[in-house]
Amino acid sequence: MAFRDFLLLFAVCLVWGLNIVLTRWVVADVGVPPLFFAAVRFAGVALFLIPFLRPKPADLRMLFVIALLIGSVNFALLFMGLQNAEASAAAVTGQLGVPISTLMSMAFLGETIGWRRGLGIMLAFAGVVLIAVDPGSFGVSVGLLYIVASAVIGSAGGILMKRMKPVSGLQLQAWVGLFSFLPLFLVSGLFESNQVERYMAGGWPVILASLFAIVGVSIFGHAAFYTLIKKYDVSLLSPLTLMTPIWGVIFGIVLLNEPITARLVLGSVISLSGVFVIAVRHNTRMPEAAFGKKIGPGDS
Repeated sequence: MAFRDFLLLFAVCLVWGLNIVLTRWVVADVGVPPLFFAAVRFAGVALFLIPFLRPKPADLRMLFVIALLIGSVNFALLFMGLQNAEASAAAVTGQLGVPISTLMSMAFLGETIGWRRGLGIMLAFAGVVLIAVDPGSFGVSVGLLYIVASAVIGSAGGILMKRMKPVSGLQLQAWVGLFSFLPLFLVSGLFESNQVERYMAGGWPVILASLFAIVGVSIFGHAAFYTLIKKYDVSLLSPLTLMTPIWGVIFGIVLLNEPITARLVLGSVISLSGVFVIAVRHNTRMPEAAFGKKIGPGDS
C-alpha cells in the first residue's frame, strides 16, 4: 500500500473512532435524544448529497428496505446503545459486525468456513461477552446489547445489498440519508421529548459534532474508504480497519475519562484477535463481510 493511501486509511479510522466518542458525549453527557440525533445526521447527509441522488437507482423498493436496515434501525439501536454504554466498550462491540456478516453469508449465500474463521468467530463473541457481562452482579450491559443488535441489523442490510445492482458509495449514502431521516424523526416524535430544546441547549459544540458526523464520517470517511476498496484487496484493508476500535478505546479514555479495566483490556484483545483472524481469511461469497458494517453506513 502506498504511504499516502495508508495515511488516508489512518485518517478514516481515526475519524470513525473519534465519532463514536463524540456521539456518546452528545447522547449521554449533553442529553440529546439519540433517535433525534440520528435523524439530524441523516437529514444532513441527504441535504449535502442531493446531487448524488441522480441517476435514480433501478430498484428503489429494495434500496428503501436496505436504507431502513443500514440506516434508520441500525443507527437508532447504535445511538441508544451509546447512550447506555461506554464508548470504549462500544467501539469493540461494534466490530461484531464482521463475524455476524460472516455467519449470515454462510446462512444465506452458501459461504463455507474452515476452523480458523470458526475459531475467530468464537473469539470475537467471547471477548464481547467478557466486556459486557459483570461477573460481580451477573448483570449484562443493556447498552452493549443494543450495539450487538445494531451489528445484526447492519449485517442483514449488507446481505440484501448483495442482491441489488451496485451503486456508488456516495449515491448509496445519499439515498440512505433520504430514506432514513423521516422515519427517525417520526419515531423520535413518538418516544422522545424536548428534542429541539435539548439539541440547541448543547450549543455550537453539538452543532460541530453533527457536522463532523455528516461531513467527516458519512461523506469524507465513506468516500475515502470506497476509493481504497477499489485500489486494494480486502485481505489487506480489513485488518488495518481495526485501527477504528483502537482509536475508539483511546479517545474514550482520554476525552471521556472512561476507566481502563482488566475486563475491557482482556476482552478487547480477545475479540479483536478473533475479528483479525476472520478479516484476513478470504470470503468467497461476500468479501465485504470482512468489513462488517463499514461498507454500508460506515463504522459509526
